[in-house]
Amino acid sequence: MILNEELLAVQRGEQGEAMRKVLNTLVMYGEAFGAERMVKITGRMGHSVIGTGSMTWKPVFDLMEELIDGGALPGQSFTTDPRGVEPHVPMSFADRAMFKVIFSGQKRMEKEWERMGIKDSNAYTCTAYMDEVGNIPEYGDILGWAESSAVSYANSVIGARCNRNSGILELMSNILGYVPEFGLLTDEGRKADWIIEVKCQNMPEPQLLGSAIGFKCVEDVPFIRGLDKWLGSDLTQKVRDYLKDMGAAAASNGSVGLYHVENITPEAVLSATPEGGNSLIKENAKVFVIDDEEIARVKASYPNPWEERKDSSGAPELAFAGCPHFSCEQLCDWTDRLTAGLEKHGNTKVTVNTIFCAAPDVRAAFEEKYPQKANKLKEMGVTVSGLCPLSYTSNPLTDKIRIITASNKLRYYSKARFFSEEELIDIITGGWNEEWR
Repeated sequence: MILNEELLAVQRGEQGEAMRKVLNTLVMYGEAFGAERMVKITGRMGHSVIGTGSMTWKPVFDLMEELIDGGALPGQSFTTDPRGVEPHVPMSFADRAMFKVIFSGQKRMEKEWERMGIKDSNAYTCTAYMDEVGNIPEYGDILGWAESSAVSYANSVIGARCNRNSGILELMSNILGYVPEFGLLTDEGRKADWIIEVKCQNMPEPQLLGSAIGFKCVEDVPFIRGLDKWLGSDLTQKVRDYLKDMGAAAASNGSVGLYHVENITPEAVLSATPEGGNSLIKENAKVFVIDDEEIARVKASYPNPWEERKDSSGAPELAFAGCPHFSCEQLCDWTDRLTAGLEKHGNTKVTVNTIFCAAPDVRAAFEEKYPQKANKLKEMGVTVSGLCPLSYTSNPLTDKIRIITASNKLRYYSKARFFSEEELIDIITGGWNEEWR
């Protein structure tokens, strides 16, 4: 790999042994993928996927401490993924004690992040690109992120450039300020291998559409046609929220790190040809049609994670929505939909312990801008939390709990049972019955 003078000085050890090891690690990473050079990170902030202090991550925290002590620190402020648990989330005393053991590395990790220069104590979210949080890349920025849904959003909705890195390589990239150039950082790597034709009668739920795309494309780049029929051509917050959730499902149910949406996402718009084609589409791109039947087939293919349990037909005990984290607008929308659901069923409170997840800064903005809706959620018995539902459910303790969700990412990585948004709302406002068993 060809290194510039700044990186050659690092390789000679002029910035210390820790920085030399960081550089050499990234060089080996890049060379494994055929990278010929390193390119400078230009995003205004970094981001880390390491937000939960799991008891099993001691080697990670030891490495972080070694980097800090060796003077290998990020050159810019950064945000990180959400915590696995928060004090105000309802749980029994016994469960809280167990969670304290499971996440026993949380305090140590947060102290290390403070020493490394994290933005602030609220900077724990998978949606750092929300306006309220402020870690918003610009079009064309080079990033070194790892969080799968954030990488997908930054690449696709913003038009920044980032590979799907691992958590440790992400940390080292943001310390060095450089990433190896390959894959989604290159013009050729951003061209579409698939044309996805969306031919549904009604707008498909983003979580289900993203899942269908992820299953088919795996790690390839899709060019999606037909969504502008419902979404229009402006990147409003509602459209960005739809693409956020669709991209997260495609990234988790497959490994899609970049997608283009005709007439909507910036690169797709800029690359449109006068003849109606698009220079982002490879000549040999395969075509896949997603219609209502395909959406139904994908949803029906999801396993029921409760079937192996003796009480498989029991009522759900916990419901999660907001994975990835909700925007302020989504909190408002879901509040209105829950209110309508409770009125429909003649109830005043949700029938399942329900947690909506959003960045701490988004939650604060929601409470400040929409106090009536925030109070309404509390009255209905809903908790708004900044935790990561994936981390919360990725431990043996929650295997005993019947959890339901409308998040395809959470479904894929946990034993939570998936329902569509409308189904989930109907269950948590009207109760569990034979229809859902």
